[in-house]
Amino acid sequence: MSGILVVGAGGHAKVVIATLLAAGETVEGLLDDQPSRWGSMVLGYPVLGSLEQLEKPDSRAILAIGNNRVRQTLSERYPEMAWVSAVHPNSVVHSSVRLGAGSVIFAGAVVQPDTTIGNHVIVNTAATVDHDCVLEDYVHIAPGTHLAGQVRLEQGAFLGIGSAAAPGVRVGAWATVGAGSVVIRDLPPHCVAVGVPARPRQAKDQP
Repeated sequence: MSGILVVGAGGHAKVVIATLLAAGETVEGLLDDQPSRWGSMVLGYPVLGSLEQLEKPDSRAILAIGNNRVRQTLSERYPEMAWVSAVHPNSVVHSSVRLGAGSVIFAGAVVQPDTTIGNHVIVNTAATVDHDCVLEDYVHIAPGTHLAGQVRLEQGAFLGIGSAAAPGVRVGAWATVGAGSVVIRDLPPHCVAVGVPARPRQAKDQP
């Protein structure tokens, strides 16, 4: 079987590649729909061309794109793809954690018992997820984010760098929590919330 195709050639792809290599995986190259990136190198790996190459039989790939909506769009465009998950060996992930397809857990992250992580989720560098949390599909928690126990992040929610969530709170689908904010009560879907404590400031445009 060939190496893993990394989808996306931006900065996030560098961290995904580093995680794959640390986990003992082989990287074949990168794919990106921006022609200006074709033929360039990322950490010594070539940008091979467009995403059309995902249609090759027996391909394995991982979405290395930080934008939650784009990950959703691409995963739905290629429903038969064997999406690979990546867990950095310098993270701590309890054996009871359930990890979905295409999700990534980066270096320094801690994921505690009985947490459920959906598909194409990003648990970024040094983030912590305590017991019995649920991170639904396409969630992204940024570096240094801290979730207490029994937090639920609904589909597509994004928590900015250094943010935190108190025990048992729920963050609605496609909500955004600003950097350094602290969520102490439930947040509605499609909101942007900032501050300590985090309060909704505006509604995001829905697709």
